[in-house]
Amino acid sequence: MSAGQAPTTPARTAAESRREDRVDVAPRGPLEPLPSPVFARSWLYLFGAATVGALVVIVASGLVLALKGPLWWHFTGVGRFFNSIHLWAVELFFFVIVVHLWAKFWTAAWREGRAGVWVTGAIGFLAAVPAALTGYLSQQNLDAQWLATHAKDAFNSIGAGAFFNVTNFGQMYSYHVIVLPLALAVLALAHMRLVRRHGLAPPLAVEPRDGSSNAGAPADPPHAPSTGPVA
Repeated sequence: MSAGQAPTTPARTAAESRREDRVDVAPRGPLEPLPSPVFARSWLYLFGAATVGALVVIVASGLVLALKGPLWWHFTGVGRFFNSIHLWAVELFFFVIVVHLWAKFWTAAWREGRAGVWVTGAIGFLAAVPAALTGYLSQQNLDAQWLATHAKDAFNSIGAGAFFNVTNFGQMYSYHVIVLPLALAVLALAHMRLVRRHGLAPPLAVEPRDGSSNAGAPADPPHAPSTGPVA
């Protein structure tokens, strides 16, 4: 840096910027994000946050739909609007969570004591599948009836139809608005708590093209704060 050149300010991630902007409004607590490591600037690390964001929209729009009922969400303009918000939030949720799971699988995100992070995330995905199914079965239209009459044969073939009756609207609605959302919320909170405890999984070591190994090269610590833009 030349004598007359002003020092450059290290670039900050979005989470770091929000944390600094909020410090005057609310004190830092256990829910504040930790300093982001340099490798977290990759777009691949955005899908976890996008999954949580989509889940929040799903829960918020679902609460409105549950309070107003089927007649409202089928026959009023505002009801159809919230119904569409709920539907497309679910579509977005499954897209980003699948990308997030595959990204963490191919980068072996369970390394360095992070097995619990992977397990809670995978079980959370499995819990989201019946939550979506019971949502489709709770629509109270011909689409829901068609799905129910076909799904019952599948559940009866595996012996689950005795206690999971897809043609019973009351049972499916209870599963959709109470049981499965609570299970998914518990798993999501546990997953995020473990991520905060163990930190983000760093990328796998990359072998140079010349064949030499970089296994002995120092790696960034899990919570090393970013010091500048990544090339």
